[in-house]
Formats: sequence, structure tokens, C-alpha cells
Amino acid sequence: MSDLPFYLGAFLLVLGVLIFVHEYGHYAAARFCNVKVLRFSVGFGRVLWQKRLGPDQTEWAVSVFPLGGYVKMLDEREGDVPPEEAHRSFNRQSVGKRSLIVAAGPLANFVLAILLYWAVFMLGSDELRPILGTPATGTPAAMAAIKNGEQVRAIDGQPVTTWNDFRWLLLQKAVDQESTELEVINEQNEISVRRLYLAAAGEQGWEGDALDRLGVNFYRPDIPAVIGKLVAGGAAEQAGLQAGDRVTAIDGQAILAWYELVMRIRDSAERSVHIEFERQGVIAAVNLIPEAISERGRTVGKIGVAVADDGKARRDVRTFVRYGFFEAGGKALVETWDKSVFSLVMMGKMLTGEVSWKNLSGPVTIADYAGQSAKLGFDYYIKFMALVSISLGVLNLLPIPVLDGGHLMYHMIEVVRRRPLSERAMGIAQQVGVSILFVLMAFAFFNDLNRLFFG
Repeated sequence: MSDLPFYLGAFLLVLGVLIFVHEYGHYAAARFCNVKVLRFSVGFGRVLWQKRLGPDQTEWAVSVFPLGGYVKMLDEREGDVPPEEAHRSFNRQSVGKRSLIVAAGPLANFVLAILLYWAVFMLGSDELRPILGTPATGTPAAMAAIKNGEQVRAIDGQPVTTWNDFRWLLLQKAVDQESTELEVINEQNEISVRRLYLAAAGEQGWEGDALDRLGVNFYRPDIPAVIGKLVAGGAAEQAGLQAGDRVTAIDGQAILAWYELVMRIRDSAERSVHIEFERQGVIAAVNLIPEAISERGRTVGKIGVAVADDGKARRDVRTFVRYGFFEAGGKALVETWDKSVFSLVMMGKMLTGEVSWKNLSGPVTIADYAGQSAKLGFDYYIKFMALVSISLGVLNLLPIPVLDGGHLMYHMIEVVRRRPLSERAMGIAQQVGVSILFVLMAFAFFNDLNRLFFG
């Protein structure tokens, strides 16, 4: 619970920025088309703060319910309009101008994502190299003969330099390909090609970690299971473990490396474990109960210890990546485009049943990820904001009444029919749109609560 204010603050900042940018897109386009804007609101419901600004004395407001916002424009369908201002009404504008105003909101979200990625790529970030770990027996990665320590150089000929790039490209391949070729290099500088079959990624409707089903995981350096530091008051310290102790077994199973210790403890939350260790040549044992910690939607065990390591193994798996101005801009455009297309493809697969609706996330999950990314560092947080901005842009362009895409659909129909839809038809469509959004929100909230309480 101590992290709640931090997570909530990180979430509200992301939400506030993205909603403001989206609505400002509508506002700027309306001003460009000489449409009068009456109110610009971040949030819905009761107004908490307001101020009139600009030549039209637009009311700028912050409202109580933060999951959205709106720009209210002069419109003869929504109230009386003075004759001298009728030409500035939204409904009096051409289809082209109205479509521009509607589309400007989602477009602003895409532009924001491009700028955020551009900034991160130019500033640079410390990234993990795409080094593979030992795959679990029977997984596609094990059948591809992937070995611990092999670094991926390319996927189907496309170069990769970081773990994030590798993970993202592999997921894209898994959506529409049966297999892919990984070009890898081992610690002896020997280059090999591994053919990885991808069907397992989409099992269970893409629910959970697709890479885990493929057996693809990050490199685990062979660091001895020697304790370096202990958290004051942690389970390990209370049980009597000390810095320098080498853990040799847990519940009778041998521990040969630090990652084995970590994995065994993570899977033993709030369950008594028997730990054997060596201290100055003497074998001893203790019993302790790992503390349950919530991490990325699941409960894991922690005992409050850190590895005794000089850092060399961790330094060897990281690389600092930075791009020049134009290269960063090009990469930002590609990143935004790829993630937009991927979002649409996954939404389509939800409709066809190929992707589970359990993948739909709501505000609780987004808040959790916002807090986690903020804790990882500024660059992670900015990339997360860019990703949510893309999702918001894509969602709003869906042809669902009440969303921007729904209004664009009305305008397309108007162009074909050479006259707008009737008020009655649009009213019915709005009710349908509200019902669809309600169902989607219900699914999202249910999934959030399911992850929160059941992992």
C-alpha cells in the first residue's frame, strides 16, 4: 500500500497528459477552421477548476471524473446560436473541416507518441542485450537448440540490438508466421541459425506471456548463490542468514546458481522453505517464510537478499543505445506505425476469437504499469506514455458511435448519401455506441480485478 500514492500519481500524470493532448488536437483544429470553442475540459462531470482564456473566452476546465475529456464547440444542434456567430458553428462547416476537427484528436496522440519516442531514442537508454537463456524442456526454443548465452543478431535477416527490440519483433512475427529464423552468436563468436516455431505463442488466446510459452527467456549468468547484502528486518536476516553465506539447497533440491535461488524463492510466497547453506566451510540450515510481494499482477516471494557479485556479469549484458537526430526520428515513426498496426491486428483477432478478451486491460492495470515503468526509470516511463498514447489514438479511430471514429463514419456516410444522417438515426447509433463501450469497460474492469486478486 505504501506504493499506492506513487503509482496513482504516475497514472494520473500519464492520463492527464494524454487526455490534454488529445483534446488539444480537437481544439487546435477547430480554431484553425474558425469554429468557436465554448469549453475545453480534462475530465467529465462536476467542474473542479475553470478559467476563461483566449479571444473567444473559452472555458478551460478540470472535471472530477478523469477518464476522458471533451471539447464543446458552438453547434446549432445543441442550443441557440446568435445569428452573427452562426458561420462559426461546427454543424455549419463542410464535411472536410468537420472530419479534420474530429480526426485531429487521435492524430495528436500519434504525433505525441512519435515525439516521445524520438526524444528517448536521441537521449539514449541503458538496454539489455538480446542474450538468450536456457529454455525450458519441451518448449519450441528448446527444440530449436537454443543455448544459454547465445546473443541474437537478427530475426529473419532484420538486425536487433536490444532485448526490447528482439521481444517486440518476435511478437510481431508470431502474429502472422508459423516460424522464424534467429541468427545467434555464442561466447566463442560462432554464428548459428536457429529455426523457432511460433504456434505456441498464440495458445490460450495470447493470454499471459507469449515468449514464456515459446521457452524464450533472458540470459541467466552463472553467478554463485552467495548472499551479498540483506534487507534489515527481512525474512533472511530474521532467520539468521548472513552476507557471504552460499546457499546449496532449498527443500532438498540443489542450488547451483543465483537465478535458481531467486526462482525457487519467488515460487514459495508465504510457504515455509528449508534452506541449506555453507558458511566458512560449515553446512547449516534454516527454515523461513518468504514474504508475499505483488509484482506485475502476480504474487511472488522475497526474503530480502541481494547477490554477492562484482557486477561484471550484469555489465556484460547491457548496452547503451543512442541514435542521431534523423535516425531517431525515423525509428520513432516506424515504432509508432508498427505498434498502431499491431494494436489493430490484435483487436481484430479478439473479434474473431483468436485472442482472448482477457488481454483487455482497464485503468487498474494501466495504473500498475505506469507505476512500474516510473520506478524503472524516466526512459521506461516515457516509452510507456508513448505506448498508451498510441492505444488511445487507435481506440478513438474505431468506427464506434460516440468515439471519434464513429463521427468520421457518419461523415463518410454523409459524403456517399450527399446528406447527413437523420437526428433519429444518429441517436440510435449513439445508444448502440454507448452500449458497446459499456461492455468493453465492463470486460476491462473485470480483467483488472481478476488480475489484482487472482494474479
